Amino acid sequence: MALGKKLGKKLGKKRSQAVAQVVELMVRTACGSCARVERQIAPIVAAAGARLVVRNVDHDGELAVEFGDRVPVVVIDEEEFACWEVDDEELAAALAH
Repeated sequence: MALGKKLGKKLGKKRSQAVAQVVELMVRTACGSCARVERQIAPIVAAAGARLVVRNVDHDGELAVEFGDRVPVVVIDEEEFACWEVDDEELAAALAH
């Protein structure tokens, strides 16, 4: 293997390890629980060095079909983590991995 390819693979591996975890919060426009959960998890996500992305399912047909009224939903790295209620300690532990 050429040195450039070896170095590229090593750099790519380091780069992917350094990428922050993504925590997605699925919400709806008129959802009081969604706003509460966003305020609850934002400091935990930030403390873990992760990135919080809020997705309004009312603005995305595919997400609306998948999640419907089952919001708020927390998704970590594309895996559903919690629905309706979030345990702070469990979220912090999941983000520590």
